[in-house]
Amino acid sequence: MKNIIIYTDGGSRGNPGAAAAGVVFCNEKGEKVKEHGTYLGDSLTNNEAEYMAVIFAFKKFKDNFGKRLAKEAEVEIRSDSELLVNQMKGKYKIENERLQPLFLKVWNSRLDFKKVTFKAISRSYNKEADRVVNEVLDGENGKEKLL
Repeated sequence: MKNIIIYTDGGSRGNPGAAAAGVVFCNEKGEKVKEHGTYLGDSLTNNEAEYMAVIFAFKKFKDNFGKRLAKEAEVEIRSDSELLVNQMKGKYKIENERLQPLFLKVWNSRLDFKKVTFKAISRSYNKEADRVVNEVLDGENGKEKLL
């Protein structure tokens, strides 16, 4: 599987508040292959959670498929966070000091892959990743939940 679509979502209840990330891996045909969720912590904003969801997606890709396949993979990150996508594309400045180190981590993590693109999608197309976020937030906080 060299072409993969990863739907990512980060959510915070309270904004800032308890936060979680959800990622859904699909093949090039759009068929779901895997999904993962994790609790991110307390006192995080939605925007921080969105960035952390992408970082989590890159980590889980390498955990599931290996670093060698990552080097050959073309990944499309699909997110309903217009801010994240436009910052990753260089269209928006990263003015929030708490987002700057997260941006750098995403930027550097993408170097482990052959190609990474970012695509903004509407929330209605990101329901699966959103579901994972809410399942994690409704479940046991502090533990990674592999779905």
